Amino acid sequence: MSNQPTPRRAAVLWTGGKDCALAMHMSMQAGVCIDCLVTFAPTNARFRSHPLHIMQSQTNAIGRPWQRMEIVEPYFDSYRQALARLRDERGIGCVVTGDIAEVDGHPNWIRQCAEGLGIDVATPLWGMDRAEMLDALVSESFVAVITAVKLSALDSAWIGRQIDRRTADELLDLQESRGVDACGENGEFHTMVVNAPFFARGVDLAIAGTVSEGERAYAKYVEPDCLQR
Repeated sequence: MSNQPTPRRAAVLWTGGKDCALAMHMSMQAGVCIDCLVTFAPTNARFRSHPLHIMQSQTNAIGRPWQRMEIVEPYFDSYRQALARLRDERGIGCVVTGDIAEVDGHPNWIRQCAEGLGIDVATPLWGMDRAEMLDALVSESFVAVITAVKLSALDSAWIGRQIDRRTADELLDLQESRGVDACGENGEFHTMVVNAPFFARGVDLAIAGTVSEGERAYAKYVEPDCLQR
């Protein structure tokens, strides 16, 4: 009989963007047992940056169960209840997040919510250098497409661009010259991943233009279809 401990079942907190996708990839490479993907969805949330129908196509391509969990006010209590359900109903002992650093000086929200629940919080990207993270996305053949921008940081022409080597270099230049976070950690931009090493097939994002609302611009979508690699 093996003396090795049984791996804890993990859930990836999934938004469909580059951060959670890279965190999932790194966790899988480290031998973490990924049971499912979970999206916490506040009631009536519009998910303009990370549309739910695209997440459905992503998770179909990944081949893992996807659970959408409604979050209501008071949010702290609701998150704790959702995490406890994952623990009790699916045996989840760890959640993986794509968090990189504190945002505006605030500590890690999920770690606070999970305190005392017997659930570990894994943050494989925490503290990662921005150039290192962008290089990992490009070198590991992730296909991440910019789907929303903060117009004070980037104009709408960035929407639809893939984070390839050229785009990564431009973002790093903007970080140096204008203080734009090259990974969009302060909301400068959002992405959706349409292919990754753990996808069985690519996902068609089908962007049909852009729409501006206040200080932000978003991609307009056609319903996506899955494409064979």
